[in-house]
Amino acid sequence: MYFVYLMASQKNGTLYCGVTNDLLRRVHEHREGLAPGFTESHGVKRLVWFESYDSVEHAIRREKRIKRYPRQWKINLIEAENPDWADLWNRLSL
Repeated sequence: MYFVYLMASQKNGTLYCGVTNDLLRRVHEHREGLAPGFTESHGVKRLVWFESYDSVEHAIRREKRIKRYPRQWKINLIEAENPDWADLWNRLSL
């Protein structure tokens, strides 16, 4: 299983799009600052959206498309399923 995900610093804050085969581990790394780089330096710690895929090729293709879309499109994607920008971490760690 592969995941495409969006993380945010806060509602309408800085966004980050990524792909992983272990969403729980990867989000934990972002939240704890264990993933040096963009998310750490911009305080991006809140999981606000994700999708799952059976194929790594499909997941990477989707991630690349999302990265090309304008910011407002990404906001609309998040708010269609998560209008309050709730941190979805709790749903993963149960």
